[in-house]
Amino acid sequence: MLKAGDFTLEVWDIYAQAAAEYQAGNLDATLELLDVIKRREPYYRKTYMLEAYVWRDKKNFVREFDALQKALKLIDAFDPDQKDLATEAVNLLAFACFWLRLPEEAMRLFVRCAEMSRDDKPYACMKISNAIFMACHVENFSAADFGALYSEYKKYLTDVTPYPKKFYNHDRIRIGFVSAELYGHVVVKWGWSLLTRLDKSKFAVYCYSAANESDDITNYLRKVADGWRDLKGFTPAQIAQLIRDDEIDILFDFSGHTPNSCLYIAAYRPATVQVSGVGYMNSTGLDAFDYFLSDVYCAGDTFAMNKYFTEKIIVLPQTHICYEPDGQPAIADKPPCRRNGYVTFGSFNNFTKVTDSILCAWKKILDAVPQSRLLLKTTIFNTDDGKAYIGKQLKNFGIDTARVEMRGFTAGHMPEYNDVDIALDSFPYTGGVTTCDALYMGVPVVSLYGDRHGTRFGYSILKNVGLDALIAADLDEYVERAVALADDWELLDILRKNLRGMMERSPLMDSASYARAVEQAFATILNAERNT
Repeated sequence: MLKAGDFTLEVWDIYAQAAAEYQAGNLDATLELLDVIKRREPYYRKTYMLEAYVWRDKKNFVREFDALQKALKLIDAFDPDQKDLATEAVNLLAFACFWLRLPEEAMRLFVRCAEMSRDDKPYACMKISNAIFMACHVENFSAADFGALYSEYKKYLTDVTPYPKKFYNHDRIRIGFVSAELYGHVVVKWGWSLLTRLDKSKFAVYCYSAANESDDITNYLRKVADGWRDLKGFTPAQIAQLIRDDEIDILFDFSGHTPNSCLYIAAYRPATVQVSGVGYMNSTGLDAFDYFLSDVYCAGDTFAMNKYFTEKIIVLPQTHICYEPDGQPAIADKPPCRRNGYVTFGSFNNFTKVTDSILCAWKKILDAVPQSRLLLKTTIFNTDDGKAYIGKQLKNFGIDTARVEMRGFTAGHMPEYNDVDIALDSFPYTGGVTTCDALYMGVPVVSLYGDRHGTRFGYSILKNVGLDALIAADLDEYVERAVALADDWELLDILRKNLRGMMERSPLMDSASYARAVEQAFATILNAERNT
């Protein structure tokens, strides 16, 4: 292997070796070679691009951000015509901003990325989807603001010719689920009952998987589905033709505007009726979808909610999601305050969801509860650079970082809820699976809600479990609820012992009733469309 300081090879040869090391998964060796190039030729643009990929894989988004900033400056200065390289850098920078709690900057960069790649319309649409997803993390983002982004998306659909609506007379209603998350992804926790527990005598399930990976979950879903289509290598038009050929009655999109969006496929309208929901928390904003799956709590005042939606809202009577836990991890006999002598608040949510307003609220909560601590666990804390970056932000809001513990993401995270007395939800993008995980581990969650659909997930979850006292209508009430709960250790004892049972008896874990409610909704909307 080339040693640092050995400049007998030309820069591009060293780069080729670095790229080979990267492909082999040797990240540290890649960085060593890139350092050689920097000393030899500090203006070689691709050096910083490859370095960014290495830092991304290491979950060091701070250093990834720095590398991409350097790459873009050099591309602008020396390679302004290298549009593909610049687009790649802008896209990576946008995702880095997402992880660094800069959703508005990420949104702006994704829109820029779409403009740079306007000739590749499916890709441009994907980038606008990314921008819309970022907008869900921004406070006070209005219906008009969302509408402007939806219009941006639609301008890249000019080459799409939708299929005419066609009705079929199958013995069973054919439901097609399209998603890039049909593996051990958190979205499958929500969608499991739909994918596996619909009445097979009445419904045929077809899965259209755009996932780049597969696992045991994938293999199981492939076995139980009536039809399975791997979409890798197909164009959106070809995928739409597959769906059309399968004569799908209802196409259900799990992903919405999440990073692995499949919405461009739906623009062709290959199915008779098209529905979105479960894996995404807001309207798609697209004419391609007829309905959005919600519930009486998330939809709230349906008339008011309609300003955010282009779809008709299916309002289920209890919950529009169904929780599937990962096994039954042991719950500690007592909340940690009993062994520690102080209350530990916690959040396992992606830290991009934590807005300035929530940080201000957390500061007030910690100030009001003497000796209390805050446990944060998510991907940004996988590196010391990430901890330092967020630590600086916490200090800017007056939060004493000596009272904060930062833990990185780990797959087997559930037992770590035994170190948390009270979970604090994020806003406006509230927790979903993390909220259910906490409750299932006996940890109460204080959640704030607003008027947007996506701000009401925590509200819906808590209402379905009967935990109205943990719901806050504004930030002051959010602080009051958390402080009051922290002062009542006997209640924390009771909740620790009983929350799992409350979850198991709630609509959130009644998969049979949930499946029947969705079946009824599907049959109703299909009949309604047939009779219009």
